[in-house]
Amino acid sequence: MATQHETGWQHDLYDLLRRKGITQIAYVPDAGHSILIDRSLADPDVHSIPLTTEEEGVALAAGADLGGARAILLMQSSGVGNCINMLSLIKGARVPFLTLVSMRGDFGEGNPWQFAMGQATEAVLAAMGVICLRIERREDVIPVTSAALTMAFKSGQAIAVLLSQRLIGAKPFD
Repeated sequence: MATQHETGWQHDLYDLLRRKGITQIAYVPDAGHSILIDRSLADPDVHSIPLTTEEEGVALAAGADLGGARAILLMQSSGVGNCINMLSLIKGARVPFLTLVSMRGDFGEGNPWQFAMGQATEAVLAAMGVICLRIERREDVIPVTSAALTMAFKSGQAIAVLLSQRLIGAKPFD
């Protein structure tokens, strides 16, 4: 079980997202994002939208921007492949886009099925014109995510913040 010290960065991250005007959070359930998801569900000023597939979150982010709102997509690295076609919409329409990706298939991974997409995630996103910023340490969460928010919502870029397994913790695989 994670302690408050270990998960404090996730609470700080949620607070940062709210301060920067994020009002819609799209997600596919994921343990790596559980604190962000739980906080968004409990927040009456946030529309927390569960998805059946990650690509729906790309369209939701585009719709939020068209409606004058700010949205982010929470997904696991295994869901990135589901978004490729929809990311062409983001690139073509030059829609500001921010996704927080909990990484699998790297540090301490025990599930062999997570390696293929986990190892391809950054290259796939980059091929679709998404700028990737990787976070390995707790102390980098706020400054890197702040930079990503500026890049996405001030400069109109597509940004993925990759939350490494070293940061979020490797899931046990027995």
